[in-house]
Amino acid sequence: MNIPNALTISRLAAIPVLMALLLLRFTGHDQVAAGLFIIFSLTDTLDGQLARRRGSVSDLGKFLDPLADKLFVLSVLIVLVQEGLVAAWVVVVIFSRELIITILRSVAASQGTVISAAPLGKTKTITQMGAVALLILQRPYPVLVPFAGLAVLVAVAFTLFSGLDYLVRFRHVLGMGDNSRGGQSPLRQLAQDVGAALTEHGLTVSVAESCTGGLLGSAFTDQSGSSEYFRGGIVAYSDSVKRDQLGVPAALLAHHGAVSAEVAEAMADGARSRLATDFAVSITCIAGPDSDQSGKPVGLTYVGIASPTGTRAFESTLNGDRWSNRRRAAAWALELLLQQVRSGGVKVKTA
Repeated sequence: MNIPNALTISRLAAIPVLMALLLLRFTGHDQVAAGLFIIFSLTDTLDGQLARRRGSVSDLGKFLDPLADKLFVLSVLIVLVQEGLVAAWVVVVIFSRELIITILRSVAASQGTVISAAPLGKTKTITQMGAVALLILQRPYPVLVPFAGLAVLVAVAFTLFSGLDYLVRFRHVLGMGDNSRGGQSPLRQLAQDVGAALTEHGLTVSVAESCTGGLLGSAFTDQSGSSEYFRGGIVAYSDSVKRDQLGVPAALLAHHGAVSAEVAEAMADGARSRLATDFAVSITCIAGPDSDQSGKPVGLTYVGIASPTGTRAFESTLNGDRWSNRRRAAAWALELLLQQVRSGGVKVKTA
């Protein structure tokens, strides 16, 4: 239990207190309820900032934070419906969206993926909390009624848009939008094409992966008969493994950083040398959702290709979520490898 998670749990603990304040009748009870609601709402921003600054982001926090937000807002809204301060359909819309996204998160968790709160989802939460605060205060201050109504409409709009955003970005979790020829995923299809090209020329390949964590190697081993051309790979997630297992010079890591063209090339060279293959492909990137301490942008990706004719790194910046960036990095690496195999090797740029 760390401070960010404790702040998240405090929002859950505040729910019965807020419900009681809204139902009881004494002077200033609505103002006190609104004040407490705003104070505990601010912990939603504070817990995330503390977790990132202290490096204490955890899977528990990623799961618990959005869950606490949902219960915190919905519980108060249900009481407000009972008190006649908001229409019931608003709660139905918000609850339906939250239920769908919760199911999506549960399915993703069963697949080993944690879906953390996205920027649009956070905006949705802020608009909902702002609307709830105005709904509470409209009872003692009738002048706020039209502002509360407008805030509710804005919150509903962001609720719907953010829900669609999650469904589109994580459609692969539900087995949607990831099929191509013959029902095969693009990643596996690319691996199959690369395998066919390697087999045709009697060549072998190895991989060195950092951010993709074995995804590229898995794409190869999913293909029947891949042992004819795929020798193996090294998942070098930490700098120490890059140094010890791939032979990446410590000075290179210190000067350029793990996510750099120079390190991508050294990783590819190391895999090709240690696994004795004709080709080797490496991937190093900042998958997200947060950047590292280097200040390099989220999505920055380098793919290194080593061949008998030389070694070269390719750079791209991907703009998806963590899972999407990892898949796209692996697919891009396969595309680049396929080009190099078909062209006979890496064409190194010269001055």
